Amino acid sequence: MKKRILSALVVAALAFTGCENDDDTTQPVVDTTVNFTYLASVDLGGEAAAEISAYDPQTQRLFVTNSEKNGVSVVDLSDPANPVLLEASFLAVGTVNSVAVKDGKLAIAIENAVKQNNGKIAVYNTADLSLDAEYTVGALPDMVTFTPDGNYILVANEGEPNDAYTVDPEGSVSVIDLATGTVRNAGFSAFSGQQASLEAEGFRIFGPGASFTQDIEPEYIAVSDDSATAWITLQENNGIAKLDIATASITDIYPLGFKDFSQSGNMLDASNRDDVDELKNWPVFGIYMPDAISHFTANGMSYLITANEGDSRDYDGYSEEERIKDITLDPNAFAAFDIAMLQENENLGRLKITTANGDTNGDGNFDALYSYGARSFSIWDTNGTLVYDSGDDIARKNLEFAPQYFNLDNEDNATNLQDGEKDGRSDDKGAEPESTAILDIAGERQIAIIGLERVSALMVYDVTNPAAPVFLQWLQRDTDVAPEGLITVSREDSPNGKDIIIAAHEASGTVSIYQNN
Repeated sequence: MKKRILSALVVAALAFTGCENDDDTTQPVVDTTVNFTYLASVDLGGEAAAEISAYDPQTQRLFVTNSEKNGVSVVDLSDPANPVLLEASFLAVGTVNSVAVKDGKLAIAIENAVKQNNGKIAVYNTADLSLDAEYTVGALPDMVTFTPDGNYILVANEGEPNDAYTVDPEGSVSVIDLATGTVRNAGFSAFSGQQASLEAEGFRIFGPGASFTQDIEPEYIAVSDDSATAWITLQENNGIAKLDIATASITDIYPLGFKDFSQSGNMLDASNRDDVDELKNWPVFGIYMPDAISHFTANGMSYLITANEGDSRDYDGYSEEERIKDITLDPNAFAAFDIAMLQENENLGRLKITTANGDTNGDGNFDALYSYGARSFSIWDTNGTLVYDSGDDIARKNLEFAPQYFNLDNEDNATNLQDGEKDGRSDDKGAEPESTAILDIAGERQIAIIGLERVSALMVYDVTNPAAPVFLQWLQRDTDVAPEGLITVSREDSPNGKDIIIAAHEASGTVSIYQNN
């Protein structure tokens, strides 16, 4: 495939300088340069054939969820420049949502044929692909991960309702103790009495007829380095939950509040009908609604990084989606604006907002406008306090490095970005930051990779100073569409001794590898 890198921005290398210890021996120089270039791809079979991946350093195999074939594809990655699909090793296990690998074990999250019923985690041996164990977990296990010490498997059970919104299971987090084989489900009932105070800080409970626990939908998990604590994004609810792993209990819920798009540095293009790619401030709030979350340590402190994708509830039985042109704006709340002008298609008229927030007095007129996602990535401390938000940097970098793909709509395109509709997602969630991954380089630099689902690009940032990340690179290929899952493999575990990024692309069914040279 043709190599396509849309930028070669690289910050200068930050390396250890040689020094002498008490024994007068020189310490080795560690290369911390960051310069990712495209290495190779493997095509796993078309749309939905590649979503989430996990790498096993023991067998040098990559395991990839393949919804097209209802199972897990296996790729020989012993030579990252020449990945080989091992078709004979395909695991036909059902509808899979996630995979994770640790110490020769492959964990697969498998949803029930009836999504509202309990799912399961199947654990395989990565060497011979034999089934070691199965565990029953909650409804719709959407993400699975191991703790760093390998003692536990953690599962985010999203618990989505059925399409008629008549059956809505409780969301939960399963904690599987591999030593005992026990499964404990951490629920959210202990916080139901705090619903009003949580909502006042931006948490969302709004599903029709749903209880507090039914409405919560865990999405993605990050785990601390010491394997004691996990943090779970509650995407539709606009929050992050904190889990004590040893006791399998949720200890905190952190509402994430809202992003003000009327403020400096928070501009957006809100229309796909304005015939111009232009960022402006508008009287709109963004609901962070993070999808992926990663944990990292910098300067001895722990942080969380989230991709603030946004996600609406849009079912036959209930939908919160509406366009601004189709609602009534309260004339007092918007007295400073020409309401008719705001609701024109070329301004805010096309922008999708939620009807679950904004009508503060229940009179049918909207006093505030809340759109899905923050069109950014954010860094938080481990108590849910915002340390940094990228503001409108994603949109600005999109315009700088790939203007032909600005806010691209690739929804009906599974093969090539050139067939997508430029500006087509401006009225929705923009470039749609979906995934995150962290690469620790020699303990000296923390590198974050952000996957943009619609624009189909990867952004590389140095987050060693979490309060002031530095943009490094924009990585993109025309034939890779919709990066869903991102992982990094450090040079210590990599088959070729190089730091690598592995991106699984949901729409094109391709997995691509980038190497740090």
